[in-house]
Amino acid sequence: MGRGKVVLQRIENKISRQVTFAKRRNGLLKKAYELSILCDAEVALVLFSHAGRLYQFSSSSNMLKTLERYQRHIFASQDAVVPTSDEMQNNYLEYMELKARVEVLQHSQRNLLGDDLAPLNTSELDQLESQVGKTLRQIRSRKTQVLLDELCDLKRKEHMLEDANLTLKRKLDEMEVDAAPPPPPPPQQQQLPWQNDHGVAVPSYAPPQPDHFFQALECSPSLQPAFRCMDVNQPPPAWMA
Repeated sequence: MGRGKVVLQRIENKISRQVTFAKRRNGLLKKAYELSILCDAEVALVLFSHAGRLYQFSSSSNMLKTLERYQRHIFASQDAVVPTSDEMQNNYLEYMELKARVEVLQHSQRNLLGDDLAPLNTSELDQLESQVGKTLRQIRSRKTQVLLDELCDLKRKEHMLEDANLTLKRKLDEMEVDAAPPPPPPPQQQQLPWQNDHGVAVPSYAPPQPDHFFQALECSPSLQPAFRCMDVNQPPPAWMA
């Protein structure tokens, strides 16, 4: 008798389910490896267990390369789908609408630049003039705002430089004060013998001397002036002539 058909269904026993998953997982990974070796196929296998644990196998060095190749193939298959006639008609209408909008924008741009003004009537020219004036005012306003912002930025940088300059000047002054030699002491006045320590004159008293210290001065006749020995009636000597 032949073997009966096995009905596949979820294993209710949790432990049995985990054991079965482990066995079949290993077998599936083994089959994927054998397929990549025997047939030189690029195989990528991704498994998530019931608990959310990831198991993967890649025959190439990088799983991401295989996944990118898969995405390119899927997108290329989608692009290769031939559109229907209704889709082609809708695409053509959308193309014509976009083309008309582009032509209008290009014509408006040429008018703003001062070209192709001949077909315009008075009303269109007035509208164009108003639009150009509004654009010019916006440009001038933006230019003024940019100049004001640049001026404020320059003012801020100027204040920063002034503060840095003052800080540097204070540091230089402090360095000069620290490096300056100390001032010389004031010159001391020489104390005279008759002055005290404060420079005040005080009377000096000579110590008593013995009697023999003083000697009487005798007048010697040889020390008398020569004019006492001269006669006024005689002529003066030759050295006085």
